[in-house]
Amino acid sequence: MASQYGLKYAVHIITSHFGNLVAKVCECLLRKGPLTLHNLIRFTELTPLQVKNSLLVLIQHNCVQAFIEESGVGDGAKLNTQYIALFNNIIHRSRFSKFLAIVSKELGEECLKLFEGLLQHGRLTLAQIVDRAISSTKGSDIAPGAIRETFLKLLGSHFVERCPAPEPVLSPPNQELPSSAKRGSKSAKLQKIETETLEQRVSEEAAPSEAMRFLLTTDAESNVDGGKDENDSSSSLVGEKRKYDALELDKEGEATNERVILWRANFEEFIRRLRHKACIEHVRHLGNGAVIVLSAMLEATRSAENKVKIDASAPLSLNSIYEEVIKNDAGRNMTFDRVRSSLIELGCPPLVKAFNDSYIIDFKAIIDLAQNDEVESIVLKRYGQEAYKMFRALSQAGHLLETDKIAEQTFYEKKDTPKVLYKLWKEEYLHMEKLQITGARQSQLLLWKVNKKNLWEHVLDEMFHAALNLSLRLAHELEKEKELLNPPQSRDRIIRVRLVLESAQIKLDDAIMLFHDF
Repeated sequence: MASQYGLKYAVHIITSHFGNLVAKVCECLLRKGPLTLHNLIRFTELTPLQVKNSLLVLIQHNCVQAFIEESGVGDGAKLNTQYIALFNNIIHRSRFSKFLAIVSKELGEECLKLFEGLLQHGRLTLAQIVDRAISSTKGSDIAPGAIRETFLKLLGSHFVERCPAPEPVLSPPNQELPSSAKRGSKSAKLQKIETETLEQRVSEEAAPSEAMRFLLTTDAESNVDGGKDENDSSSSLVGEKRKYDALELDKEGEATNERVILWRANFEEFIRRLRHKACIEHVRHLGNGAVIVLSAMLEATRSAENKVKIDASAPLSLNSIYEEVIKNDAGRNMTFDRVRSSLIELGCPPLVKAFNDSYIIDFKAIIDLAQNDEVESIVLKRYGQEAYKMFRALSQAGHLLETDKIAEQTFYEKKDTPKVLYKLWKEEYLHMEKLQITGARQSQLLLWKVNKKNLWEHVLDEMFHAALNLSLRLAHELEKEKELLNPPQSRDRIIRVRLVLESAQIKLDDAIMLFHDF
């Protein structure tokens, strides 16, 4: 479940991209969870047509997923189509500029144009992608085959993937205790279901298999270079609502054509690359050698990563790491011994661990340290040097500390220490417990600690709040910039303010990803 301001920020994104009507349907799903079409109409108090059209838009742009929930067993089982808002995909819409920058840097301008159209329209067939590319190059003679080759580059880099199944069937989790014969596998599966959110379960069930996810050759799309298949919908205009892309909102409507293959941006790959970038930035203080070595290891093990949130990379031998380092210009001058010494630097603290004559990247350790640094930076800027020292001492201790002990460790006046600690506690940055001591004289001790799980959630919600405020302020400045009556000096000021706000937005989103996506 997303936090309070996380939900508000997601609704703001949908409102700014698609308007109030679509945002009302999306907000209802975000706040109430999965709903049937009937309940959506009831809760939103909109007409059936308005809700259906809003769902079509949200599904087209990968913000909502339909699924069939199976309830009951045997002949009495019921299948109900429900709709769930994909919070992560909605937040990713604020990162499109970052995704475009990655494509531009890695694959060039032609791939960028093709990918930009896919982000703009959410889901397209290959034929529609080709038609859009041809129509956008006014007066330029471009062959469909060349566009197909450009698309293959995007597919090869995993920047594009097949769209998920329109209505996956989600079976209820088996709550029965597994038999002793199959206890191991069933227990593991049951534990996985219990720890996953419903959004994750639905997304995993709808996702195509890895063998099909990036596969291009299909009967439906084999005629891109020649005539159009009778099932191909490329003749429809690229901005129109595509009925084959929508789910069967009305059971009396036409069924979705299963031969039409729709493509969309693969957000998971972009988040993985942004996670790698964040890891590299975090070790930059260790020197250029550490950056080059870690970058090489990330590049060598990227294809083996099947999830964004994995704790460690695949193992690499020292020879393999060295071979990868000298492949690029930055590492060509590095010696074998310097690569080894850089790995030793990365091992203290253990960001890269030695394991049976191999080395693995400890993603969890890097992200944990980066999160600690981010929160400590917030405490320093917001509450000052003394609060920062106390917070850092408690964070490193990892357990309850008494007030006087904290004063001794931070060399701060004992009489003033409770004031600083109380301020941090009031702002939900510290956890406090009271210990009553009985005896000749009754007294009370205050014990403090950093509860990272709760604090990280609180910090993330604060970041979503700040992102919402920044976005609203930026929208206000952009509206002012459109006013032609403003004098030149005023326009220059608005432009400067806009650039500052946009830069702040990018940095804030980097921090949000650190706590939410990585």
